Amino acid sequence: MGGDISTSAGLYTPPRPAPLGPLASLVRVVAQGDGDLLSLMPADAYRLPMGPLGYSRRSIQIVNDPSLTKPILADPEDIFPKNDLMVGALAPLVGNSMFVSSGALWRQQRRMIDPAFSHIRLAKAFPDMVGALDDFETRLDAASLSGQAMSLDLSMGQLTADIICRTVFSASLANDTARDVFESFAFFERSVAHVELVRLIFGKPFEDIPQKADVLEACARIRGHIGRLLDTHLAAGAKFDDIATAVIAARDLETDTQFTREELIDQLGVFFLAGHETTASALTWAFFIAAMQPDVADRIRAEAFVVAGHGPIQFDHVKRLTYARNVFKEALRLYPPITFIPRVAAVATEIGGRKIKRGTMVMIAPWAVHRHQALWRHPDAFDPDRFLPEREHEIVPGSYLPFGAGPRVCVGAAFATTEATLILARILSNYRFTVQDPGAVRPVARLTTRPAHEVMIQVARIA
Repeated sequence: MGGDISTSAGLYTPPRPAPLGPLASLVRVVAQGDGDLLSLMPADAYRLPMGPLGYSRRSIQIVNDPSLTKPILADPEDIFPKNDLMVGALAPLVGNSMFVSSGALWRQQRRMIDPAFSHIRLAKAFPDMVGALDDFETRLDAASLSGQAMSLDLSMGQLTADIICRTVFSASLANDTARDVFESFAFFERSVAHVELVRLIFGKPFEDIPQKADVLEACARIRGHIGRLLDTHLAAGAKFDDIATAVIAARDLETDTQFTREELIDQLGVFFLAGHETTASALTWAFFIAAMQPDVADRIRAEAFVVAGHGPIQFDHVKRLTYARNVFKEALRLYPPITFIPRVAAVATEIGGRKIKRGTMVMIAPWAVHRHQALWRHPDAFDPDRFLPEREHEIVPGSYLPFGAGPRVCVGAAFATTEATLILARILSNYRFTVQDPGAVRPVARLTTRPAHEVMIQVARIA
């Protein structure tokens, strides 16, 4: 359904599934036929600190209370590893990389890869962001002149994929490659969501998760693109100073081993996909909201002019673009790219005094936590000013999880925030977007929070 105006707050409420009872939510998902896990969330998920999540063969507990989610995400005793459904779904794409591994293997991988994180130096990466934006604006200019509609989803995916490719591999990503990665990943997401929904309700814990041939083919195409980029760095005499080079050089000091080529594709695939897909998802929603609420775009444009004048936005300017940054943060709250952080109880345990049997799926859902009625004022409304310093006291500690929390917190948070702030400020300073058929836009949860169908826009250059 389309967004509306919240009469209680006078704030814009962008699209969301209406909360229903457990059975009605299940019927809705089946009727929609697109495997949307957001539509499966019952109304109680937005009210209770913890409770069962609908009907399933295996027990599913959703945990919203920050005092309970914190120890689960920290997990010092390895009681709550990554959920088996998630691992099985993602393995064809990212292998047994640090995104899905747990316990000792995850700690070993993180030790090896940590030095590469030092390459995410924002000042060093900023020219890559600007270069990708320069090329992207050329495409926007062409769309403005031709009057042809373009896909907002695809455009954001192409832009952020180009930025992360330049940062990780020191190479620009060709448009046809970016489109193939986008389409292959979109197909993978849709397919995995359907499989996961069926197994979520009827599957046993710790079952193997088979994938269909066309899903494996989509994964192979994405891994093939990453492998070809990797091979430029593995070639004799190759000299680069980037993240890929640092991961290639990574060595486990305890075993004196390095990553194999396939393991490198696994690990760099996480950098590449997580580094662009999640940001593209949030930017898609931020630009949709800005198009639906012109005063948001006007305010970002005015702020950029005050900070940078008629000149280009420089690295030192970005930290002063407070409103643009808060628009991105609010888009992350309303549409967290990682909709669910699923864990599984490896042993029988307790959470908040409640007994949890082995195999129970423990679901921490940023989507639900970010919209929880006990944690946020006007939780479904778009209000970027809630992140202003004078209102920080309103935010309950641990209630904002767009980048996760605990040892696995996303190390690219600062990179993504800088990137998105620049993109919003620069594009909205130069262009206006008009959404085609905005009433049909609705969010769905697959691996990231995306519109159910591509959002088509018209682009107009601001004189």
